[in-house]
Amino acid sequence: MTTNTKQEIDLSRGEPTFEGRYFSFSADIVESDEAVTVIADLPGASAETLDIDLRDNVLTIAARVEPVPADWRLIHGEYEMGGYLRRFTLGPAIDQERIKAAVNDGVLKLELAKPDRLKPRKIQLQSP
Repeated sequence: MTTNTKQEIDLSRGEPTFEGRYFSFSADIVESDEAVTVIADLPGASAETLDIDLRDNVLTIAARVEPVPADWRLIHGEYEMGGYLRRFTLGPAIDQERIKAAVNDGVLKLELAKPDRLKPRKIQLQSP
């Protein structure tokens, strides 16, 4: 397992619709016979600030992180403030009608169900 530090994304080239600072985030993508699952670490993001979009086989995950209250006094800082943005190119093997998403404590779990036609199936032999 690797650990990634937050890397700021340069939005000046190709993403003018997003304002402010955005960072990449760590994610794992796993596959089963039933679905492709994305598990993404988005500390500070909530369900209200998440924007998940799938079009033309490109999954876009964006989230805003609200700044800390103005009356808080920083004692020690290692965590830069800003939102999150990342895109993944997926194969066409996603049933877009059966996508499930949940966020809990800054961890997004996105289950992208596979269409029934792509699920493995056992072929029964018939006797002559």
